[in-house]
Amino acid sequence: MSTPVIDRTAPTEHPVLDVLAGRWSPRAYDANNAIDEAKLATALEAARWSPSANNSQPWRFIVARRGTALHAQVVNALMGFNQTWAGNAAVLIVAIAETANAEGTLITHAAYDLGQAVAHFSVQAHHDGLVVHQMSGFDAEVVREFADLEPRFVPMTVIAVGEFGDVESLPEVLQQREVAPRVRRAIGETVILSA
Repeated sequence: MSTPVIDRTAPTEHPVLDVLAGRWSPRAYDANNAIDEAKLATALEAARWSPSANNSQPWRFIVARRGTALHAQVVNALMGFNQTWAGNAAVLIVAIAETANAEGTLITHAAYDLGQAVAHFSVQAHHDGLVVHQMSGFDAEVVREFADLEPRFVPMTVIAVGEFGDVESLPEVLQQREVAPRVRRAIGETVILSA
């Protein structure tokens, strides 16, 4: 299967693109299917073309396919319950911010621009029938060590990518999260000033 079998469309206050309303972050991944390489390449291409200040593109990715030693290293860097489900994803991607250029000049917008690249990646992947879940629960120093990253490169998130799997394969507490109603803070509580 290549798309979620449960309806997780967001109950938006205002109309948005279907791909945005339908995008969500599952934890149930099909542990048997390999990644569709064309879809992965397309999602990475979407990230490549996301906006960045001065076209600096201060992002890098580690792409680890399930079954490889690199995938196992990324799984080992995960913390807590992320290790119980994320290893089933066909691909784990470490998203890395380039916080300074090679000359040492700080890139103050690196995390922001990386976030945009990951957002473009996730929307494109969802559009193409893949599911994506971003995680902050990982040990960045473990990644830094196995990837031999210079200090100016900062691992910011790990992204699980693949096809939707069986919700019942998850621990019970995660099964409940997988099907719970989607909620967000109201726009009126998010916009702090508006004139």
